[in-house]
Amino acid sequence: MIKIICVGKLKEKYFTLAIQEYLKRLSRYSKVEIIEISDEANAEKALKVEGDKILSKIKDDEYVIALDINGEMLSSMDFAKKMDKLFTTNSKLTFIIGGSYGLSLEVKKRSDYLLSFSKMTFPHQLFRVILLEQIYRAYKIINNEVYHK
Repeated sequence: MIKIICVGKLKEKYFTLAIQEYLKRLSRYSKVEIIEISDEANAEKALKVEGDKILSKIKDDEYVIALDINGEMLSSMDFAKKMDKLFTTNSKLTFIIGGSYGLSLEVKKRSDYLLSFSKMTFPHQLFRVILLEQIYRAYKIINNEVYHK
């Protein structure tokens, strides 16, 4: 089971369509649940409020991977190996995509692993698509199926 906790709502239809496509592709490998957390407009309160909402959605038995610019960067092959290894000891992987202000220290502390896809900043809506695509690619690699090049 994969859970993705995201701050903010999807607004553009093209992102929604892309996400639906990857969820359909992933359905043959795993159940994927996406939980949207409302973003906080007040910059001074955002990290705390969003962090508390995120933490309320995480159970004790979940392995948590927070997406953070200062996290470890992996190739797609290494990401697939990590997921494969994690699934041997964890039945629930939870990914966290923070909001415009990032992730609170409490969320980072609760996380088991910090992962960075790039030193660049991406729109949060687009990043959902990128994450789902990389999870799909990882499953294809793990199962020795044609897709990854």
